[in-house]
Amino acid sequence: MPILPLPQFEADVAEYEAEREAYEKLNAPTSMVVRFGSMKFVGEFPYDGDAKPGCGSKMVVRTHRGTELGEMLTSTCPNAGCSKSVTRKEMLEYIENSGGRDYPFSQKGRVLRVATAEDMNRQAAIEQSKHGLKVDVRRRVGKHGLGDGAGFPGPNGSIKIVEVEPLLGSERVTVYFLAEQRVEFRGLVDELSREFGCRIEMRSIGLRDEARLTADYERCGQHCCCQSFLKVLKPVPMRAAKTQKATLEPLKISGRCGRLMCCLRYEDQTYEELKKRLPRRRSRVGTPEGPGIVIDAQILTQLVKVRLEADNRDIAVPVEELGEPGEVIERVTPKEAGKRDRDERRQKRRAERKPAFPQRPSTESADELASELGLGSPTDRPTDRSTTDADTPSTPKKKRRRRRKKTADSKPGSERPADGDKQTTEDRPRANDADASNTGPSGDGSQPPKKKRRRRRKPKPPEQNG
Repeated sequence: MPILPLPQFEADVAEYEAEREAYEKLNAPTSMVVRFGSMKFVGEFPYDGDAKPGCGSKMVVRTHRGTELGEMLTSTCPNAGCSKSVTRKEMLEYIENSGGRDYPFSQKGRVLRVATAEDMNRQAAIEQSKHGLKVDVRRRVGKHGLGDGAGFPGPNGSIKIVEVEPLLGSERVTVYFLAEQRVEFRGLVDELSREFGCRIEMRSIGLRDEARLTADYERCGQHCCCQSFLKVLKPVPMRAAKTQKATLEPLKISGRCGRLMCCLRYEDQTYEELKKRLPRRRSRVGTPEGPGIVIDAQILTQLVKVRLEADNRDIAVPVEELGEPGEVIERVTPKEAGKRDRDERRQKRRAERKPAFPQRPSTESADELASELGLGSPTDRPTDRSTTDADTPSTPKKKRRRRRKKTADSKPGSERPADGDKQTTEDRPRANDADASNTGPSGDGSQPPKKKRRRRRKPKPPEQNG
């Protein structure tokens, strides 16, 4: 084991001292809520010890069955060891909402002490001996002609031994069994009491209680609800299975106990609320493609199958798009709906946004303001145009740039005729005039430069292959 350095050791000692001081300030609980037994019974028992246990602590309790080992769930005093206490009123409200009288709750008992190491070792030995006791009881059941303990009928009836539960104080042994009819087992009880030297209690249970004692995991991968947290096993109606399942195959709607699964009851209320939104079958409704008759509906997807009256075509329509038979319904695609939402949000932002420049007041508001100040109407007061025009800066006009056409006169070496000496049609040189063809516009006998014409190249024909 590595030796911790001194600063770390000092920090551990300081943390231990702080926890010890906080623990000493707590008060010991006066009552506890304890869970005990194989059937997960719950009871509230008084406690007068000096120890301050927390939630999950193992306690030795005396119940209506005898002395046994239990687990502390919580305490009903304000200062519990784990600081997660509940009031007695909250506990009773929880019991009332969980099933009321059917809740396995008891107040006849007392918490004796916190379980010691010897108590834990003895309880572990009892748990290991349960299997041998169950085999012995099944053998004696077959001996008395009540079956072989596995469910096969005997001459005097049939019982199936499910579990055998001895207590920590050895005052009682409880035998849980299944039976389809009333069975006479007085001889079996006398023989078992002589052998075990204690009181024998034969307790008949149902299939759901059998699953609570023996089942482990369900098809969902979790522990069975009856074994983990359910205290009241209420019957599940067949109506819930018909509403939630498309098929009523027994293997898909039954649990480990062979009865309807308990989880059907959890979602029953949600299914009922969704079902109320759907129209009834064979009812006439309006769709975006015209009126039709409802054929079928899906609860979870909220889709309705409608047969149109116009062309006997079946379509699936969401519940939101249904209306009255004569109503014209506009079908909005998700893309259009998203575009509308964006436009609405944009308009809302624009409305909330403050203007960048103050708005100019109207003529009526300006007249009212001037009359209140005694200046008269703005339209009646003379205005000096010269000062107004001088004070207000004029906006510079954009200069329009004209593109000058390039002609032969604009080229260097050529003179442009004056306005009075404009050349007319008669003065222009003709093509058949020999004197005019030899003289240019300058009169010095030079010919004007000819404008070169660009020849367009003809596209080459495509090469022919082969």
